[in-house]
Amino acid sequence: MTDPAPSEIRVRAVREEDLETCAETNGSAFSFEWDADDWTNVTRLVQPNRMLCAFQGEAMVGVAGALQFSLAVPGGELPTAGVTLVGVRPSHRRRGVLTAMMRHQLDDVRAWGEPLAILWASESNIYQRFGYGLATLRATIDVEPDRATFRAPSLPFGRIRLIPLDEALRILPDLHERARAGSPGTFRRSPTWWTERRLADSARHRRGGGPMFRAVLEVDGRAEGYALYRVHSSWGESGLPEGWLDVLEALGTTPLATREIWRFLFGVDLVARVRADRLRPDHPLLLTLAEPRRLRLRLLDGIWLRVVDVRAALGARAYADTGSLVFDLIDPFCPWNAGRWRLEAGPGGARLAPTADPPDLRLDASDLGAAYLGGVSFSQLVRAARVEELRPGATHRADALFHTAIAPWCPDDF
Repeated sequence: MTDPAPSEIRVRAVREEDLETCAETNGSAFSFEWDADDWTNVTRLVQPNRMLCAFQGEAMVGVAGALQFSLAVPGGELPTAGVTLVGVRPSHRRRGVLTAMMRHQLDDVRAWGEPLAILWASESNIYQRFGYGLATLRATIDVEPDRATFRAPSLPFGRIRLIPLDEALRILPDLHERARAGSPGTFRRSPTWWTERRLADSARHRRGGGPMFRAVLEVDGRAEGYALYRVHSSWGESGLPEGWLDVLEALGTTPLATREIWRFLFGVDLVARVRADRLRPDHPLLLTLAEPRRLRLRLLDGIWLRVVDVRAALGARAYADTGSLVFDLIDPFCPWNAGRWRLEAGPGGARLAPTADPPDLRLDASDLGAAYLGGVSFSQLVRAARVEELRPGATHRADALFHTAIAPWCPDDF
């Protein structure tokens, strides 16, 4: 069978009557079958007009969706597309289907006035060719709780309570907003997101574990931290526990609240290990524990970011220093971004404008996506032979401008 020409691939918005076929198409891409209830929950989060389907002839061969987020960026928040549900049938891979959907989707995102797009990549080599750069990292830990002792002895404070779902829905959204304040890469969670994603507890979400437990830390009667976790119980032949506690999320509004919520998690009985796979890369546990190597901390790739509208995205971001920078941006997939730009950052805000002045740096769209939140420095990109410094000192100046005190991080899968 010959590859179809690009003109043979048609992409359009999903209609109500397409949803069942979309579920089957997406499931085939990832080799699983959607449960009807889970798929219904997904469609409550992704509006049909923000979902695309691709056809060859009359057959649906690919799907892609875009959630609507308010993403924290240095100094504020920006409307952002959360790219999700991207999949192409195994029978139609490497035939231009994904490229056609990405082309249509980025045009839509620009028309919606969303300067950024983010995604979690199942295969990270795919999306860089569409201008996505690795913008955040995530940390994983796997620690024996009896070796997770704090460096400085301290007495517990506050009160921990296990709370039911209805109380969690009432307490946790505000607590999450306070805990994530000033953390680039996080986004506001809608009520639907809390019910259908963060606090969802179906059999598929449990993956063989027990029910989700919801713990809240109260200090002087006010909620200051929380943890969501489940236990995967297992008992060895000797009658000793060999299971593990899976930390789904643990946040505190202060350093002490964060420490106390982890004190609680390390103290849960009848588990041999405590694991978490979506922690911030600069998590304080590394400096809190007496034996940090016991965490077995690993860094993995987090979200990938695409600057869809360079003028809006860089103009809305806050900068850590004042000054100017001229960069030559290479962006063949979104040509409206390509060209030479001057960034002026001052006390009154930032301004980006086209210029004919000689450039200080040359970079492509994926490099800009990686550096945008401050998680990857321009120095790192230069050392990786990705960004080209055209004027001595330009890299140092770019690092000073884009620096963030808090490493960007996204705790939410989507």
